[in-house]
Amino acid sequence: MKSISLNNFEIGGNKLTILAGPCAIESEEIVMETAKKLKEITSKLDINYVFKASYDKANRSSINSYRGLGIDKGLEILGNVKKEFGLPIVTDVHQVSEVERAAEVADIIQIPAFLCRQTDLVVEAAKTGKIVNIKKGQFLAPEQVKPLIEKVKSQGNDKILITERGTTFGYNNLVVDMRAIKIIQDLGYPVVFDATHSVQLPGTNCDSTGGDRRFVPLLAKSAIASGAKCLFFEIHPNPSKALCDGDNMLPLDSAEGVFDICNKIFKIVQN
Repeated sequence: MKSISLNNFEIGGNKLTILAGPCAIESEEIVMETAKKLKEITSKLDINYVFKASYDKANRSSINSYRGLGIDKGLEILGNVKKEFGLPIVTDVHQVSEVERAAEVADIIQIPAFLCRQTDLVVEAAKTGKIVNIKKGQFLAPEQVKPLIEKVKSQGNDKILITERGTTFGYNNLVVDMRAIKIIQDLGYPVVFDATHSVQLPGTNCDSTGGDRRFVPLLAKSAIASGAKCLFFEIHPNPSKALCDGDNMLPLDSAEGVFDICNKIFKIVQN
């Protein structure tokens, strides 16, 4: 499995990498508070860190669901995070027309799970030459990400990450099969394990997605023990008041404990 270079570190190398931040951008204040704290934690624990937040979350359950501040204000705030804290950025794109603008700020272009098979979107992201993180759709078996990888490679871009985030299990539930980490890694690219979206309970609130954050640390530790070298978390200072995905987000004040134990497991597995 190859590693992917980003700034002064390697994703998929001998150090744990974490992608983390709020779901959708609610305010610059929340974004800056989260970025500052997570940078402090990851620096203390010697973990590679990429800040994550979405300027728009187009795949919402309801027309009334909160989506974010939009591409103009959202990218401005993400750019401020990069300037203030020197952090690399990962953010979602939902339309081909967004990709070029997002690439001006983002170091990693993320393809949402529901859009992972949208060829034009994946190809456009690949054309930027940036790292492309494809979130495996809940409807795909791990072997089925191979054609997605080939779409990125068709543009001469082999800077590819695949995110495992659970598989649809009946109605309103997801299940995580840790065998997927090995299966996808054997295709040659690093696997990111999304510990927060994996505990979602899709559609349980009828017009919004529920979740059970109790299982976030359990799944994160299990993924690292299974060989994952990168973790993804959505984190908020006060998830109970978050405007979207609050049920599955990790509270900011619990992030250090979760990161610490995952990093310790990572080091054991590497040895």
